[in-house]
Amino acid sequence: MNQPTSNAMLFPLGDLVATPGALSVLEKNGVVPMRLISRHMEGDWGDVPPDDVVANTDALRIHARLLSSYAFPDGARIWIITEADRSATTLLLPEEY
Repeated sequence: MNQPTSNAMLFPLGDLVATPGALSVLEKNGVVPMRLISRHMEGDWGDVPPDDVVANTDALRIHARLLSSYAFPDGARIWIITEADRSATTLLLPEEY
């Protein structure tokens, strides 16, 4: 976890969307999508570099895009991106970006 969480939604998610690839990875790893979405919306950005933690912190203040990254034991990774206008939040694989 890269940032303390408050168990409160820090920003609106907009429409929730997931790619077939992300859904496949979640199913394969036995993870319910809302588990990661909850972490994302509470400010737990997962496995992002320190610069991205700072960027996300700034993005909360200036309403820019937010990015979380969660790794799985099988080596797969899922990104969650919330658009700057908060119209949508997407779960996807990095290679689908």
